[in-house]
Amino acid sequence: MKSHRNELWFDIPTRRAFLNITPLVAETLAESGIREGLCLVNAMHITASVFINDDEPGLHADYERWLEELAPHEPTSAYRHNLTGEDNGDAHLKRQVMGREVVVAVTRGELDFGPWEQIFYGEFDGGRRKRALVKLIGE
Repeated sequence: MKSHRNELWFDIPTRRAFLNITPLVAETLAESGIREGLCLVNAMHITASVFINDDEPGLHADYERWLEELAPHEPTSAYRHNLTGEDNGDAHLKRQVMGREVVVAVTRGELDFGPWEQIFYGEFDGGRRKRALVKLIGE
């Protein structure tokens, strides 16, 4: 069995965004030479997420609205975490809801998705450089 590791770096200027990273993960898979195995993709920051869903703008707008209803950014004084001098208490909660990582099967050298599935990086406290890890294991 072999493994392959790659970091994907993002500079997202807005506070929140959803970025389809499927092509970058597929590129990493192709570079690895792995034909059968597993692909782990995880956010390397506690205010970001990696998740699988449809690449449909209405769904992303629904996520944005729903997450803001669950954990609104304002007022920042509502979060005890922000007493440390941060203003991202909401981002930690949004990440918890959306998840840290995904695992996708690799079959015949391809990401083995169901219909419409894509991998997304969710940013909830942007404005600085962040990364996601792609780790592949297999044959």
